[in-house]
Amino acid sequence: QVQLVESGGGLVQAGGSLRLSCAASGSNFPINRMGWYRQAPGKQRELVANIFSAGATSYVESVKGRFTISRDNAKNTVYLQMDNLKPEDTAVYYCNVQIRTGYLYWGQGTQVTVSS
Repeated sequence: QVQLVESGGGLVQAGGSLRLSCAASGSNFPINRMGWYRQAPGKQRELVANIFSAGATSYVESVKGRFTISRDNAKNTVYLQMDNLKPEDTAVYYCNVQIRTGYLYWGQGTQVTVSS
């Protein structure tokens, strides 16, 4: 059973920065994809950014140029550096990993609140 532990959320003013971390443990298989999703009140959960084991990344259009996803394969940890935060970035952010078998695992979520 893969366990994901997230950290780094909080309250920040618009224009500020936060860095989210998600450490994965317990997997008997290599982790292929790691990513971050977010869900704002009353909205569907959306994919924010993905990073694959070889380093390829993808971002939702609204965060391009402001957010950077990275990973440390040795530590099975994924990071999301969020700069120039906007009030519309306010949401619960969830870590998501997919192991080589295709199974998906979710973190417990961390709140990010951006005040105007």
